Amino acid sequence: MNPYYKDYSEYLSSFFEGKIQKLSVDAAFSCPNRDGTTGTGGCIYCSNVAFSPDWEKRHLDVAVQISRGKAFFARKYPSMRYLAYFQSYTSTWGDAARTLALYREALAQPDIVGIIIGTRPDCLPDELLGELADINRGDKRVFIEFGAESSHDSTLQRINRCHTWQTTIDAVWRVHKTGIPVGLHFIMGLPGETHRMMLETVRRINDLPVDTVKFHHLQILRGTPLARAVAEGTIADFEQFTPESYAGLCLEIISLLRKDIAIERFLAQAPSELLISPRWGLKNYEFTNILNRKLALRYGSGGRGEESSSVAMS
Repeated sequence: MNPYYKDYSEYLSSFFEGKIQKLSVDAAFSCPNRDGTTGTGGCIYCSNVAFSPDWEKRHLDVAVQISRGKAFFARKYPSMRYLAYFQSYTSTWGDAARTLALYREALAQPDIVGIIIGTRPDCLPDELLGELADINRGDKRVFIEFGAESSHDSTLQRINRCHTWQTTIDAVWRVHKTGIPVGLHFIMGLPGETHRMMLETVRRINDLPVDTVKFHHLQILRGTPLARAVAEGTIADFEQFTPESYAGLCLEIISLLRKDIAIERFLAQAPSELLISPRWGLKNYEFTNILNRKLALRYGSGGRGEESSSVAMS
């Protein structure tokens, strides 16, 4: 358990006993922001290879992907159990029957205790949500994560996100009312966002029935519209954090975020061959050490500080 905030391992312990590991599954989903349904070209920062570098994996059956992932971890942790993580692109986008069949294939594999579904807030139809709620009421867990990225509509428009903050609010409440745990993902330092705007996003998270949240700093990746715009000088109003400055922001996030919300991560690291900037040259644990030193200076060794105010959730 992290002494300074509720972390993801603590959160999972409320559902499962023992070690739980996520296994990333690529089910070859597409995205409505790429295929012309809501937009084309995708979000300006997006390189899907960055979070699914094993591109050949998407041609393998879900069961085969899970079996290979389990083999990697089982050598060290033979009693490990797993969550199948449908991460790449928009994992609820497409034919509902095919989508459900993929989820059920994952859930049928030995030692799989649940699924995590990463998607957009504008891509979860009621029919599919109802089926997922039925699964979650059984002996397997379902978790849904929405890429929100920002709470500011001006930012969402600029990054070609093709949905609004209200879309995220509505999606979170819809999922919450079914009893499925819901998480949000945000990028800090997007073009045009000030320090004040980033912290306002954290305050807006507190107004929602959110169970988990992910943050990471903006990374400029090769081959993206953002990389081209930065190279051409048409986008320059974004913050490229140093490890120290980003750790300082994370400290403020922790102090503002409601204490019942679990923070899954503060970093995402793109493959080195894709990353243009910022290139920190740090491993995750090294950044964590910087952040923990700042937390210790603020709170001491005793714990999590004052509780943030909670919203009433019905």
